[in-house]
Amino acid sequence: MIGKAQILRWLENCRQAMNEQRDYLTQLDTEIGDGDHGLNMQRGFSKAAEKVATVADKDIGTVLKTVGMTLLSQVGGASGPLYGTFFIKGAQSAVGKEEVSAEELIALLKNGVEGIISRGRAESGDKTMCDVWLPVIAELEANKNQPEVPLLESAVKKAEESVAATIPLVAKKGRASYLGERSAGHADPGATSSMLIIKALADAVKGE
Repeated sequence: MIGKAQILRWLENCRQAMNEQRDYLTQLDTEIGDGDHGLNMQRGFSKAAEKVATVADKDIGTVLKTVGMTLLSQVGGASGPLYGTFFIKGAQSAVGKEEVSAEELIALLKNGVEGIISRGRAESGDKTMCDVWLPVIAELEANKNQPEVPLLESAVKKAEESVAATIPLVAKKGRASYLGERSAGHADPGATSSMLIIKALADAVKGE
């Protein structure tokens, strides 16, 4: 089982990762976007950490919904609504829960990803965060009988491979799509920040 302490650690890991990788995400986004993804993600998860501190005694659903609402209101560009929706939809699977099983965690993530897809209208191959989330969900479902740590380690490996797979793609959504063929040759910033969120979760469950 994955307890609330690990979920809180996940969110703190996200905050740290977005701080540490701010400049890298900015560089990726400068190449094919508005150049603000790193700053937006850093600000969003820093604000979310402040808000989470006020609801840390509540259930997992409340904690995740708080993160989602904060990202929705604090993060500019497309990533705020998309990540906000991810956490809000995921939270619905964890209402009233103090811990979740691996299967419940997969359902939570899947609900969140469905929220991203319905909001962003992106498909596999569009060079967006969906190019990480969809393969990761498939990987988790294929390995759902494994213990939590190897399950999430395989998800991180799949996420890293999926980020690399966005490099040759031509963007079909968002600001990067305006570049046409010139968007090829760069990793997608949203796919990269999604990978960081997945890695943050795996580290939290491992106790890191």
